[in-house]
Amino acid sequence: MTIQDIFNAVLAFDEAAAVAKTQAEIDAGTAIETILNDGLIGAMDEVGERFSAGELFVPEMLMAAQAMKAGLALLKPHLGEDGGQRKGTVVIGTVKGDLHDIGKNLVAMMMEGAGFEVVDLGVDVESEAFVKRAAEKHADVIALSALLTTTMPAMESTVKAVKEAGMATRTIIGGAPVTQAFADQIGADGYSADAPGAVKLVKALVA
Repeated sequence: MTIQDIFNAVLAFDEAAAVAKTQAEIDAGTAIETILNDGLIGAMDEVGERFSAGELFVPEMLMAAQAMKAGLALLKPHLGEDGGQRKGTVVIGTVKGDLHDIGKNLVAMMMEGAGFEVVDLGVDVESEAFVKRAAEKHADVIALSALLTTTMPAMESTVKAVKEAGMATRTIIGGAPVTQAFADQIGADGYSADAPGAVKLVKALVA
């Protein structure tokens, strides 16, 4: 039984194995940070690399993320004991008027897999709700998702609301119709075309 078994279970999209192997490592007294970083986070880093290389696609990323989350659920009670060593806090949601959530859910799972605390506000989220929750959680980043061109203006109003609130929280955007040019236009701090890219972007922003 090794950390590699957890890593392999996530890459094999095997939720049951990820849970069993994670529990076995906890029972064996392996450091929680080691299980998290080398097993679960390491596997999701590899998933991101394979996606970027065209070896994995969105359905496989979702399955790997589900397996990672199942293992992570076992670690969460222990993470609280040592402060968790979280890398930062991300508030994420699909903007007002938009009910699409597959991409948003994938980004949220990948962020969690990378060691961030993720606060998922769901879909059809008002600008004020993003600002309020980010302030409450002292969030490092607000991640905005949209799949409809008609809801892209809601991204602009949310970025504007964050700035008007005088918050240090950074804003990133993503979704099928969204581009880097649009991010620049509305004053967002970043844009990513996919979930692994969003994780890299947030890591860079909070570094």
